[in-house]
Amino acid sequence: MKTSKSKAESKEYILKMAKEHDVKFIWLWFTDILGILKSFAITVEELEGALEEGMGFDGSSIEGFARIDESDMVALPDPDTWQLLPWTPPEHRATARMFCDVLKPGGEPFEGDPRYVLKRNLKKASDLGYTFYVGPELEYFYFKDGKGTEFLDQGGYFDLTTHDAAIELRRDTVIQLEKMGIGIEYAHHEVADSQHEIDMRYTDALTMADSVMTYRLVVKEVALKNGVYATFMPKPVFGINGSGMHVHQSLFKGDHNAFFDTKDSYHLSKEARSYIAGLLKHAPEITAVCNQWVNSYKRLVPGYEAPVYLSWARRNRSDLIRVPEYRPGREKATRIEFRSPDPACNPYLTFSVMLAAGLDGIKNNLTPPTPIEENVYEMSAEERTKRGITTLPGSLDEAITLTEGSKLVKEALGEHVFNSFIKNKKKEWDEYRTQVTEYELKKYMPIM
Repeated sequence: MKTSKSKAESKEYILKMAKEHDVKFIWLWFTDILGILKSFAITVEELEGALEEGMGFDGSSIEGFARIDESDMVALPDPDTWQLLPWTPPEHRATARMFCDVLKPGGEPFEGDPRYVLKRNLKKASDLGYTFYVGPELEYFYFKDGKGTEFLDQGGYFDLTTHDAAIELRRDTVIQLEKMGIGIEYAHHEVADSQHEIDMRYTDALTMADSVMTYRLVVKEVALKNGVYATFMPKPVFGINGSGMHVHQSLFKGDHNAFFDTKDSYHLSKEARSYIAGLLKHAPEITAVCNQWVNSYKRLVPGYEAPVYLSWARRNRSDLIRVPEYRPGREKATRIEFRSPDPACNPYLTFSVMLAAGLDGIKNNLTPPTPIEENVYEMSAEERTKRGITTLPGSLDEAITLTEGSKLVKEALGEHVFNSFIKNKKKEWDEYRTQVTEYELKKYMPIM
């Protein structure tokens, strides 16, 4: 959660912490439009100036940022994100990091900064009296190295066996994350061999987006230090489950959960139901943002737990949106779970478009369809058609087309990020569709 310290208090605190912990280097972090973490380091001697005025850098080589003729950018550290990096070798002076807001040289926000995109959308929610809370569940795989997909274990969901060779990796990762101020609720083996999940504690969306970026780096850092490789690739292995990022979310008004209604059969307020309706309505057009890679659509297929059908329910985990069951006395935990995003997305943009879709549902007083408590995967195509259950796009190409025509996504991302994102994804699709794969060689060479 963001603190309420003044700028002067934050600056004084950080300079004091840097001195107390003998910090020499500070990494300034930000992301490109694809959610790839970028960084440059400054020395502690530059810290005071950086906190006041930011640090200039060349943005022309950052994906989605600026052309060469408008390349000057300023990274202004957010004091609330100051953390020591726990993996700094003890024989060296300490290293810290701060997330940055990217500005133009004149000091105004840079519209291509994903963090700014999320801030704009959170401001829209705030103007309506809402605070947006999220709790993403990021799955990932451990492999023997980064050159192949040899598993570390043959464990299954929640398994605690000698086959789960990654118990100590998860343990070390949780400890490192908590040292960086990130609260952890669960850590466990997932369904597929060598697949794992560590769940961060529910918090406001901006804090969580920063935490997702930190989480992905820490998971990889711990793996690397233990001689193995961790990947958030959505579908690295054919024939088994891919990795998702189910996102639990709710809106609060002050301390009150705006999604809770004691009189409703699902304990959902009218606002929550309209939010669900907005997500369902706009899900196809926001899919390219939540699932932005060619590989994402190898995961979004029926039969491997990934949701592809536009439906919602309480108990059913085959639906796109699930409503976790209410527990008496836990009104603040009332939430909905959007299950299609994958862990390789840009969290700033993904949280932005989800929020925009949900708020559109509330604004237009939308009503969700009847919940589907049966297993949608087991229905016939005729039955799904009869019940009006449609699907998410089946490829990046389909998803791009829907996103490109979306007024909601364009408004949520802003014209700069929207246009850069579409351009990048079209390029990726063109590169992919012209590749000749091993599958084609094996299937067609013998018969042609």
